[in-house]
Amino acid sequence: MSTKKAAGTAKNLKDSQPKYLGVKRTDGQAVKVGEIIIRQRGTKIEAGKGVKVGKDHTLFAVTEGVVSFRNVRKTCFNGKTITKKAVDVLQVA
Repeated sequence: MSTKKAAGTAKNLKDSQPKYLGVKRTDGQAVKVGEIIIRQRGTKIEAGKGVKVGKDHTLFAVTEGVVSFRNVRKTCFNGKTITKKAVDVLQVA
């Protein structure tokens, strides 16, 4: 029998706090001014009409309306064309 406890038993026990990222309002949902639509790291989804980007890349509504997602084709600096998602807030008539 061993007289010492095995080394390394306390490793990998720490965990970070959850960041609660992701889509908060889906396609067709009504939003008011200032409501968060998407929390993200980096601009995975672009801001469209009626949407602004916060300093941590959060997308939020600047007008009242209905959330709408669409695909956008963008040209990178090296000439490559990519397809990204964009989110708009459309006015309700």
